Order: sequence, then structure tokens, then C-alpha cells
Amino acid sequence: MRLTLRYFILCVFCALNAIALKAQSITVSAPSHVAAGENFRLAYTVNTQDVEEFRAGNIPGALEVLAGPYTSSQSSFQMINGHTSSSSSVTFTYTLYASKDGTFKIPPAYAIVNGKRIHSHAVTVHVSGHVSSSNNQQPSMHQNNVNTSRMQSAGTPISGNDLFIRVSANKKHVHEQEPVLLTYKVYTQVDLTQLEGKMPDLKGFHSQEVQLPQQKSFHLEKVGGKTYKCVTWSQYVMYPQMTGKLTIPSITFNGIVVQENRSVDPFEAFFNGGSGYVEVKKSIKAPSIDITVDPLPNRPTDFSGGVGKFNISAQLDKRELKSGNPINLRIVVGGIGNLKLIKQPVVNFPKDFDTYDPKVTDKTKLTANGLEGNMVYDFMAVPRNQGTYTIPSVTFTYYDVTQNAYKTIKTQPFTIHVERGDGGLSSSADFTQDIDKDIHAIKKGPVELSKKHDFFFGSTSYTIWLTICICIFVALLIVFRQRALENADMVGKRRNRANKIASKRLKKASQLMFKNRQAEFYDEVLRALWGYVGDKLNMPVVTLSRDNIQDNLANNHVDSETIKKFVSALDECEFERYAPGDPTGNMNKTFESAMTAIEHIEDSLKASKKARKSGFHTLLLLFAFVMVSLSAQAAPKSSADAASKKIADSEYLRGNYHQAIKDYNEILKRGVSADIYYNLGNSYYRTDNLTQAILAYERAYLLAPGDADIRFNLQFASSKTIDKITPINEMFFVTWYHSLVNFTSVDNWACMAIGFIIVALVLTLIYLFSYNILMRKIGFFGGILFIVLFLMANLFAFQQKQTLLNRSGAIVIAPTVNVMKTPSTNSTQSFVIHEGTHVDITDKTMKDWRGIKLADGREGWIETKQIEEI
Repeated sequence: MRLTLRYFILCVFCALNAIALKAQSITVSAPSHVAAGENFRLAYTVNTQDVEEFRAGNIPGALEVLAGPYTSSQSSFQMINGHTSSSSSVTFTYTLYASKDGTFKIPPAYAIVNGKRIHSHAVTVHVSGHVSSSNNQQPSMHQNNVNTSRMQSAGTPISGNDLFIRVSANKKHVHEQEPVLLTYKVYTQVDLTQLEGKMPDLKGFHSQEVQLPQQKSFHLEKVGGKTYKCVTWSQYVMYPQMTGKLTIPSITFNGIVVQENRSVDPFEAFFNGGSGYVEVKKSIKAPSIDITVDPLPNRPTDFSGGVGKFNISAQLDKRELKSGNPINLRIVVGGIGNLKLIKQPVVNFPKDFDTYDPKVTDKTKLTANGLEGNMVYDFMAVPRNQGTYTIPSVTFTYYDVTQNAYKTIKTQPFTIHVERGDGGLSSSADFTQDIDKDIHAIKKGPVELSKKHDFFFGSTSYTIWLTICICIFVALLIVFRQRALENADMVGKRRNRANKIASKRLKKASQLMFKNRQAEFYDEVLRALWGYVGDKLNMPVVTLSRDNIQDNLANNHVDSETIKKFVSALDECEFERYAPGDPTGNMNKTFESAMTAIEHIEDSLKASKKARKSGFHTLLLLFAFVMVSLSAQAAPKSSADAASKKIADSEYLRGNYHQAIKDYNEILKRGVSADIYYNLGNSYYRTDNLTQAILAYERAYLLAPGDADIRFNLQFASSKTIDKITPINEMFFVTWYHSLVNFTSVDNWACMAIGFIIVALVLTLIYLFSYNILMRKIGFFGGILFIVLFLMANLFAFQQKQTLLNRSGAIVIAPTVNVMKTPSTNSTQSFVIHEGTHVDITDKTMKDWRGIKLADGREGWIETKQIEEI
């Protein structure tokens, strides 16, 4: 028991120690990619102010330290429901200068906190490209891409003309609940490194802060003849809740300005851990501003509280059902205005319907125009009895600030046919639980980029491949046919056996020579010579003469010297038969002449045959060279694409999705790739930009329709859009055909077509030259099958290519779109669709308008700027 208690105490101690170490950590912030000649900031943040010692890692020499470390502290307090919490941190900032291209790793920094050593992780910076700069221009102190004056010396006073804030409102005379955009802009001639200031709780206003980039980018503006660095620091959207003259009070911002301590040697300060710069705290007061708010006119009884410009739409998931089964009615209120402050729409379901509280989905975003987007209300109801019911129109009354009048808009009514139920338990939708799903992971590894509209199918390379296949087939057909003819040709057989028969006769003559049977020996040698030339040249016995033999040998490309040797061998045989002298010596001499003549003729005929075949071999080598050339053209692109993708993938995996989006878009400027579009869609999805995610997935799907990950992510993202559109029913075989066409990409179909034609040609050769009946049947029917597959693959590739060349799909990018019956803003509204919805463009004849069609068959006109083509 005691041992167990000790283990428990030890585990608790280790857990508390781990929590304490985790709570005290160093986070590092630096860009992953910069250009050569560009300045950037390296910041280390320790989430406590009890730092006893801080040391940065050994920064590579190619990343020059221009200034730092600057030290800044932050503290915040929060009170939520009576509970108070606080947090503090200290940040050490360096300004670095990238002097050359390369990949540089900055080692971890460490600090001593409460007697314990903690450290950050290493950070890698990729330097490539160059920034544009004028001659003899020194790097600026901060990464603002603007020219600045020399840093102030320590102790120089900072006046109101050196650093100030201006406040502006886009409207100063508004109606109640009408949004006002408030902008705070900072103007500085000093080196401002930090600025803090928040909007206090205002009486009479409902305020929301517009999210701006954390990395501030300064630009130049002239005020009173002086040039200032200027940046929009913060923006707020204010909704006045009271009428009369309302004042937005002044706000005091606390800033830190860096000044140069010129009495300190910067090199000594850097290596001894000190600093050649001092930080000066400066308070900047932003002026107040007055807003005049007029009350709304007499409000109608059904006023929703909405002020702005709105529309409303409704969708019903089913029109026919059985009693006891649920229906879902979706009401969408969209536009620009105080969407979060409007009242919930009222749906008057029939009395025989059981109703439930709606599920409310907020799909709004705060922009400089105000709160923009849609509020989605999903109402569920269950009919208890059979019959035909009507769900009346849902009305929505709001104040239109553009026309200064109340407007009432409404949805279309729905008619529902309810049949008798089976008396079982009804299945109802559960709005409280969502299925645990997520998009599939990004695609890693190298990538091949291709030019837009650059296809293998229909290209010169594709035509050459087909030509090569056909030429090889013709060549093999000729070879196989020649062999077949040779096998069936008796003359050819005699010609091939001529040398063998002559050798047998000379062997017999040799035996006769050893037996000294002179007459028989010469007869056998003559039979060997005359028989060889008769069989080899296909000459009948009656035509065998010296002149005919010489002519035929010459026609078969036998050289004159060899012909002369053969004729001499005949003459010598005739002469030596009756010549006086040694009989054995004469026979030896004759035998050697005959053998030499036959061997020379055989060599000459083989050389001639080899020369004829060399042309065919040369043709095959030419084909091989062309094939290698085509393969080289299809080789992967340079490693720069792979390196860029690897950097973008690493940014995504680290959670830096905005930088990943930027990197993927840079890659796509050099060419298109389904994998890059897919990863880009994942990055947009992680940043809650559902519309751009769907657009990227759609583009990836066009390039690789057979990819399961792309298809899943596209369906998953599309399921989260507002509009639930049911496509028009089509025949099952049409659906199968479309699925087959989209089984793979256009170029994959082209490669498969080449494979099919190769197999078809091989099977054709088997059919033509095989002696086995079964093999001939396989060759015949298999060849027909693969020719059909070849034609189908070409058809599918052609259809996909036409789809890519004549893209008609588009994605709605505006939060809410009123689809008109005619291409005019004054036309009658046909229906409403929302961002992320897929439409097909039917008419592009007008510049500012597009004719569109939905999957359910509805058609209309929308403005060109409200959609983006896939």
C-alpha cells in the first residue's frame, strides 16, 4: 500500500513538473521563405516575464544581424463570469538581412526561467530570388518595403508630428443599427516596433473588430508636405443601438520606439549579449469622433430588426413522405447588415405537424463592408396524419438603408403530400451530433507540372506513338509472313540444305580419297560442286553450265573473285582427273579447291543476306530513338518544383495555412497539377474559406477525376454549403457511362489506348501465324475486344479533353446571389443561391452577365463578378 502511494505521489510530481515545463516555453516566429536582399524579423517569445537569461542560437553568417535583440513585455488580464485570469510574456526580436540564396537553419534559443533551462525549436529559412532595389540602397531597418530616414539617436524627443494616429469613419450620419466602419491609421517617422490599444466597451454601440493581418505592411503617404510611413492598424464595425449624437471616445495606444545608442559599439554589444539600441515607450492618443444616429421610422409589427440589404430563400428536403417521418425546411437570410441581431424567422407549419427548435448556423464574416454572409435556420417538423398540406411563405421585413424604407421579402410556399405511415417509429434528424469526419490528408512527394491545355492525347507525341505501334506491327507482319513462306517453300528448303548436302558429299569424297579410289573421288567432288550450286541458285540440271552459273552468282551479289575460284575448282577437278603425276597429291589439291570455293560462295551469300536485313534493323533503331526521345520529353520537371512543394507541404503540416496557400499559388503560376490544387483546397479548408476550397477541389477533379481523395474532399466540402440541390434524375446507364468516362484522366485514357492497341496487334499476329486452333480463336476474339477498348479509350479521352477545353462549370463566390430572369439588375428575381454552389454556365455572350443552370434544372442570370469559373 505504501509502495503504491509512493508511486502515485511520484507520478503526480512528474505530471506537475511536465505541466510547469509546458507552461514555460519559447516560441519562435520567422518567415519560412524570404528573398535575397530582404530584411525580416526573428522573434522569440517566452510566456513568462521571469526570464533570468536569454541566448539566441548561432545565427548563420548568411543571415546578417542588423539590430537586436529588442525586448518587449506584454501582460493581459481577463474577467469572465467573475473569474479573473492573467498572462504575461516577453519577446526578443532580431532584425536579420538575407545576404545570399540557400537554406539556413537557425539553432534553438534557450533561456533560464525560475532556475530551469528551456529552449525553442530550430527554424529553417529558405532564401531564393532577389528583391528589386535601386543602386546603392542600404537595407531598411524593418521589412516594410519603404524608404525610411536614419534611426533616431537615443534621447531624441518624439513629438506629435513624428508619430500620430488618425481616426476615420466611412459614414458619420446613419440610421439606428446601420453599420459604421471605423479605421485607425498610424503615421510615423520613427522606428515603431510595437503598438497596443483596444476599443473600450462603448455605450450605445455594438462593435466588432475586423481581423487584419498580424504582419503589418507600411506604405508611404504625405501629410502636410512630410512623408510618413503609414499602416492601417485596426478597424471596427460599429452598430449604433441608440439615437442622437453618439461619441466614440479617444483611445490611448501604448507604443515602443527603438532609438540607436551610438555611444555603444554594436559588435561588442552583440557578442556580450547587450544591445546598441534602446526602447522608448510612447503613448499616442487617437482622437474621438462623433456619429449622428437617426431613429428608424415607425416600425412594422413584423419588423425583424434587420438593417441593411437582405434576401431570403427556402429549401425543403422532400415533397412526398409518410406520416411520422420528418421533413427539414431550411430558411436562409443573407446579405449585408446586422445579421447577428435579427429575429429568427417564423414558420407557420400546419397544426398536424410536430415542430422542434431550429438549428441555427452562422455563416457570416466581418468585412470592411460590415457583417456579410448568411444566417441558416434548419426547421424540423413531423406530420402526424396523411393528407396534402401547404407550408406558407416565410416573410422577412427589414429596413433597406439604400432606399431608406422598409421592405418585406418572402419565400415560396411548399405543398407536401403525406401518405399513411406504417406505424413504426419515425427517424428524425439529430442536430446535436455531427458525424466525426474530416478531409483527407494532403498529397506529399514530388509533383509534375504541366502547361494548361497541354495534353498527351491528340498531341504529336501521341500520334508518333500510334505510328510506331503500327509500323512495328507491319514490320513483324512482314517478318512472320516471310518465315511462313520460307517454311512452305520447297525451293527455300533446298537452298538452306545445299551447304549441308555438299558437306556430306565432300566428306564421302574424303573417304574415297583415303581409299585411293580416284574415279569415284572425282565423281563425288563434281556432284558436290554442281549439286551445291544447283540447289543454292535453284537451277535445274539441264541449265547447269559454267556461263549460267557465273551469271546467277553475279545476280546474287557474289563477287567476281569468288566466282572465278568456283569455276576454277570445276576446271581443276576435270583436269586433275586425267593429269599425270601423284594421284594422291592431285586429289588433295582438288579437294581443297572445292571446299574453298563452296565456303567462299556461302560467305558471300550470307553477307548479302545480312546487308538486306540491316535496313530493317536500322528502322528498328530509329523507332527506339524516337521512343527514348518521347520518354525524355515526358520526364519529370526540374527539382525546383519538388523543392517548392516540399516547402509548401511543410508549412501546411506546421499549421501555417496562409503561407501554404501563398506557396501553392506560386507553384501553380508555373504550371497546373491535380495534387497542387488538391493541397491548395485543403489549405483553404483549414482557413475556413470553404468557397475557395471547393473551387480548388473542382479544378483538381477536372485534372484527375479518378482520384478518390479528390472526389471525397470535394463531396465533403460541398456538403457544408448552404444550398442542397438535388440533381435531375437520369437513366442508370447514363450515370454508369459518366462514371466510366471519369474513371481516370484524359492522358491516362490516352496511355491506356496505346496499351490496348499494342495488345490488339499482338493478338492479331497470334491469329495470323499460330497453328493452334485455340490460340487462333483467342487471337481473333481478343484482338476484336482490344480494338473496341482502344476506340472507347480514345472516345473517353476526347470527351474529357473537350470538357477541359470548354469548361462550363463555375462556383458562386458571393455570399448571397439573386438569380435574375433576365440579364438586368431591374429584372425580376427568380431564386437565390449562396456561396460555394456549383453552377453550369450556359451563356457567355454578355460581358457583365452569365446565363447559368443548376443541377436541378433551374436557370437564370447572374453577374459575372459573383462567380468564378472552374
